[in-house]
Amino acid sequence: MLYLGSTPPRKASTNWQQRFATLATQCRSPLLRQYYAAGQVAPDTPLAETPLVALDLETTGLDPAQHGIVSLGLVPLKAERICLSAARQWLVKPRFQLTASSVAIHQITDSALADAPDLLDILPEFLEAIQGKVLLVHCAEIERQFLAAALLSRIGETLQFPVIDTMTLEARLYRNKPLSLWQRWRGVKPVSIRLAASRDRYGLPPYRPHHAVTDALACAELFQAQITKRFNWQTAVSAIWE
Repeated sequence: MLYLGSTPPRKASTNWQQRFATLATQCRSPLLRQYYAAGQVAPDTPLAETPLVALDLETTGLDPAQHGIVSLGLVPLKAERICLSAARQWLVKPRFQLTASSVAIHQITDSALADAPDLLDILPEFLEAIQGKVLLVHCAEIERQFLAAALLSRIGETLQFPVIDTMTLEARLYRNKPLSLWQRWRGVKPVSIRLAASRDRYGLPPYRPHHAVTDALACAELFQAQITKRFNWQTAVSAIWE
């Protein structure tokens, strides 16, 4: 993914089971109505029993108002098992032209997207793949804002979903207290909570970044390490979803 660089604030937990029941009666899109009607897990569901799917987007830039999605990657997982054989990736035509800087990052060119469908064309498959699952991401701000902008421009509604943000989990540990004046004077820099740096702290191997499925896998592995070392699999999903 293209990294926004800000630290997401800790948010109050939402009861996504109740939220989905409400959205199913309010949304106009039949596709979204079906997605919400499938429901969500109860807030007290242990992580070990929570169906999860890691998501990563590749985009043409960092501003959802001026840039679009070019690739989506999904990797399902449950507890300590990553279902890599069920991973999915889609290339899609963005609403905006590719930029030289984004192509240099994710290596997705105009020729690669020549026969790619519009996001709306793969939306039924995508929604079916995430239906009933809690999404796992690294920097939820990216996925939420880009998916919201993409759907709003196409169907006039946005997509709402619960996420567990592995970057937020790292921020709770390393960004919960600002550096002191003495630390700043000595040139101490904040601990990086980017995906690669976070994986390195847990002894996970480096992967080539900016490939949707690979980044989703990297996020899934990081999450497993975080839960194993800092939480436990009986933790209620509401303790860490947002």
